[in-house]
This record gives sequence, C-alpha cells and structure tokens, in this order.
Amino acid sequence: MNDWYLSNIVLVQSTFTTLLLALSVQIPMRMGVFSFAGIGAYGIGGYVAAMCMVHREWTTVPAIVAGTLAAGIATFLLGLVVQRLTGLYMGMATIAFTLIVAVLAVNGGEWTGGASGLFGALGDITTGLIIGCAVVVVVLLQFTEMGGLGRRIDTVREDPELANAMGINVARYRRLSFLASGLVGGLAGALVTLLRSTITPDLVNFHLVVLALTVIVVGGSGSWIGALIGSLIFVWLPTWLVFIGEWEEIVYGVIVALAAIFLPSGVLGVAKNLWHRFRTRDERARLKAGGGTPAGETGDAGGRGLVPSVEGEA
Repeated sequence: MNDWYLSNIVLVQSTFTTLLLALSVQIPMRMGVFSFAGIGAYGIGGYVAAMCMVHREWTTVPAIVAGTLAAGIATFLLGLVVQRLTGLYMGMATIAFTLIVAVLAVNGGEWTGGASGLFGALGDITTGLIIGCAVVVVVLLQFTEMGGLGRRIDTVREDPELANAMGINVARYRRLSFLASGLVGGLAGALVTLLRSTITPDLVNFHLVVLALTVIVVGGSGSWIGALIGSLIFVWLPTWLVFIGEWEEIVYGVIVALAAIFLPSGVLGVAKNLWHRFRTRDERARLKAGGGTPAGETGDAGGRGLVPSVEGEA
C-alpha cells in the first residue's frame, strides 16, 4: 500500500486540488448562479500566496490564509457588481474576470513576475494538509445539502420567485455563493502554487474553466460527491489512456459529449436513480410478501385493485 501511495502521490494530491477547483464553480451553480469567478479566485489565491512567500518571506500557512482571504474578498466584491446579471451574461462576465486576473499578472512587474511568472514559492505542503483542507470544505458543504438550509438553497436555484415569496433573501444567498466560491477557489490556487513552487499567467486561463466544467458535468452538479467522482475520473483517466497518446483530448471530448447527452445529471445522478429503483423494488417485494401495499396506495373495498390515496381527503 505504501509503495502504491509513493508512486501515485502526485495523482492523489491532484485529485483533491482538482476537487477544490471544481467545487469553486459548483457552489454558485447550486444556487442558480452560472459563475466562473472561482477560476479567477484560483489565480488570485495562487499569486497572493506566492508573493507573500517570495517577497515577504511568510511561512506556508499564513501565505495560504492570505491568498484564500484575498480571493474571497475579490469575488465577493465582483458579486456585488454583477449581481443583476443572469445566465450567459453572468458566465461571460465571470470568465472576463478570470482573464483580467491573468492580464494583471502579466503586467504586475516584479511583484507577479510578469509574463514569466513567480518562482521559488516552495511551501511546506503535505498530502495530509491538502486532504485536510478538502475534508473541511466538504464537511461544510455537506451541511448546506442537508435539512432546511439544503431545501432553501434548492428553492433559490429552482424557483427564485417562489423563494422570495417564502421570505428567502435570494440576493443574499447568491452574494454569499460568490464569497464561498472565491474562498474555495483561492484555497485551491494557494495550495497548488506552494506545492509546485511556481505560478505563471498561462496557468490561470480558460483551460481551468474547461477542466472544472468537465468534472462537474461528468460527475454531477447537485452535490460535492459529483465533483469528487468527476475529479477521480479526470485525474486518473490519463494513466489508463496513456497508450492512445495524442488522441487523449479527443477521448476526453467524446466522454464529455456522451455524458452531456446520456447522463444529464452526471454519474452521481445515475447512481441515485439506480439506488432509488432498487429501494423501491425491494420495498414493493417486502410489502407484497407481507400482504401490505406500497406507501401512498390503498386497496378498494371490493379488492378490485389499487387506487391512489389522496392525502387530506375525508
């Protein structure tokens, strides 16, 4: 087991950093916001953490915290500016934000290293630290998928007008989604930068948008579990497809296209549907063996079959 871990340590680390990157895009999507601000936050977090270490000689943890907070603040302010936009317009505005971050990095002089990037920001990043950060984020997100808070977030995404009518402050939820997206994206950028010891403007570009969307589309956008599934697939898939060489990108494209067509809810959605069918079939078999009827159905007086029961009728 130890030999396997040592030979695949880079893939293990990449799985969890990719998960954080994907979550930075998935979080606003769960609230009905088509935003890629988390990708720009990834760049901000990486550059701020690197500058803190290279120019200020900070240690690893304070540099990560600084990069995370700077990214969160920047995306929250962006959310205030673009909060009236929706759909494609929101997506384009947040992609522009990511490109602006890259342009600022190119023109940042010695602070950002210009077009060559910033080197020498080698932090004390361990696999345990990366996994620990990912687990903390996942635990916090799990609370947003449970109970009343989860139902409110689902309502904000599916029917904002109904949510407003129920007294839910939709605008506040969406602003907070920008903040959370920025914090998670900035954390991912800081971890990756201090792990690799370098960051360049080319690393903060549209390809990260494609990666995050691919992970979410294939894995599933409804939960952090979908992002984890997608991260596992697209981090480890190259090791299985190494034999196809230059055809690798075509295979990726085919996988994403097939997932979008046949798995609109991702691998997670398919797994949930199969589990629901299994549970329903098992319950029906159990009730049939015991002489009962499935929940929500009742037999008529003459035994002529089953008719739906209507809750609330006398």
